[in-house]
Amino acid sequence: MNWFHLVLPVSLSVCAASAATPRLRVSDNQRFLTYEDGRPFFYLADTAWELFHRLGREDSGRYLTKRAEQGFTVIQAVALAEFDGLNEPNAYGQVPLRDNDPLQPNEDYFRHVDWVVQKANSLGLYIGLLPTWGDKWNKKWGIGPEVFTPQNAAAYGEWIGHRYRDAGVIWILGGDRPVENDAQKEIIRAMARGLGRGDGGAHLITFHPTGGSGSSQPFHNDDWLDFNMRQNGHAIEFTGHYDRTGVDYNRVPIKPVLDGEPVYEGHPVSFNARQLGHSLAADIRRAFYWDVFSGACCHTYGHHSVWAMYTPQRKPVNSPLMFWTEAMTEPGAAQVGFGRRLIESRPFLTRVPDDSVLVPSEYPTLIPGAGTRRFVATRDSTGSYAMVYVPVGQIG
Repeated sequence: MNWFHLVLPVSLSVCAASAATPRLRVSDNQRFLTYEDGRPFFYLADTAWELFHRLGREDSGRYLTKRAEQGFTVIQAVALAEFDGLNEPNAYGQVPLRDNDPLQPNEDYFRHVDWVVQKANSLGLYIGLLPTWGDKWNKKWGIGPEVFTPQNAAAYGEWIGHRYRDAGVIWILGGDRPVENDAQKEIIRAMARGLGRGDGGAHLITFHPTGGSGSSQPFHNDDWLDFNMRQNGHAIEFTGHYDRTGVDYNRVPIKPVLDGEPVYEGHPVSFNARQLGHSLAADIRRAFYWDVFSGACCHTYGHHSVWAMYTPQRKPVNSPLMFWTEAMTEPGAAQVGFGRRLIESRPFLTRVPDDSVLVPSEYPTLIPGAGTRRFVATRDSTGSYAMVYVPVGQIG
């Protein structure tokens, strides 16, 4: 008997669309994300990769409630998690797959995922749902076996797409793995096709790339890729990092772009804490305005202790400074919320990047600036406003 005849009719926990999370689409001008009725949607995400894997319901509810209060609209989380998520059980002793087989998802594990998705949706939060962290063809991050082929990736995609077809989710493929050959590309494309069959095309789909790259590099011309996601990464200089957002903004065909992984708050700068220290709220602010004023439709925040849900019982990864419960109130989270409200306070769907608003100095390293001192500008294409981000007081 066909596997899907066995699995798809199972009673689903997440089966009713939430009025707080209506469907989303790409705007008519292809630059932004909107609700189905055309109202602007600001994707302000928090990065919680290990949410399903490491937190129980009480802590999940606490976390989601706080992020909703802070003005976030999306939570990015992974079904098959990075930290040996296939073999290390969740808070309730469950692993996601039986025998590490994508054709045998564990109903008990996914009931917990259902609960978290439903709780988030009830608070007005969408889940930026990664069906899996990157498969293990590259060992740089995470551990575990390589489990996906084009055939089972399509089947698993259809299964998870069907399960969450009526939930408030945004699909994020990839998971911080390089896509280096046609076989790897076909696994991603097969999973995208499966998702489309499973949810009937109800949800937006993007791709989470490796550091310093974007979804546009392997997949820009693929029809399933609704918007581009970059990982501008954990550096704090504009040039060579956040300026790449503008490159994707200018690609043809036009697609919205956002930074799905800028520098995390409390993260070793460029992975080199000994020489460069840990990032601060000021670094988070710069990344927000550099990205959004350079053409990003929206933005993502992350805290180094929160994405891994770091606790005293967990082995630290890359020198976190505090536990996740403390990190939720770090200032960067509030400051990206202020940024969202600023953008939403002016005409949204006609905003364009435009550094010609800046009057350059005789010394360009002063204005528009260099390193962490780069100025950027945006304006309304109809002329109703302009904004300039000035990261440091300077005299031109």
